[in-house]
Amino acid sequence: MKSTYFDDDDTLVIRLSDKPIVREVSQDWNTHISYAEDGTAVELVVLEASMRGVVPVEVRHTAVA
Repeated sequence: MKSTYFDDDDTLVIRLSDKPIVREVSQDWNTHISYAEDGTAVELVVLEASMRGVVPVEVRHTAVA
């Protein structure tokens, strides 16, 4: 998984896999999900991310027992 925040556009892109994108679905004006041929989610795009409270992102790492 890789996330990229574009400050100039206030856009957050979260790439979940390297599979090619074949379809994109708008959940609402600000949120778009892209899918692979097999139906798995590949990418999530959030427009106006800071205005929606998505950025800044806090990352927490926990140990798996």
